[in-house]
Amino acid sequence: MATRHISRSIVMQSLYEWDFGQMKQDLMSITQKNTEQFGAGLEETAFIFELAKGILENKETIDSVIEKTAPDWPLLQINLLDRNILRIGIYELLYSDKEAVPPKVAINESIELAKNYGGENSRRFINGVLGTVFNVLQEKNGS
Repeated sequence: MATRHISRSIVMQSLYEWDFGQMKQDLMSITQKNTEQFGAGLEETAFIFELAKGILENKETIDSVIEKTAPDWPLLQINLLDRNILRIGIYELLYSDKEAVPPKVAINESIELAKNYGGENSRRFINGVLGTVFNVLQEKNGS
């Protein structure tokens, strides 16, 4: 399994734990604990902390994008796991270096997380929301 995929899994687990605790704990402390527990053998962990920190710093915008692209699903009604996979995918689509993480990689990685950890419909839901975000970005960039 690729290092970045494992890193995204650790961030997803950390976001899930943080969100489940109603965001009362420190996300970075949770991420540190989960990195130590689940990231044994990873040579590089900076990506994990960059991703978690970026999502935390941009959470309002990311959540707003989720609400706009999934209007039939109020944010708090979205499955906790799906909500946090979307946060990862949307963060990567909006804020990541496109050379390091091309949009299609960000979408595919989120779909893989949904397949591995989510429910029956998670993959389609994640794909639909991130596909909509990607299409809106393409329209804004005139591509």
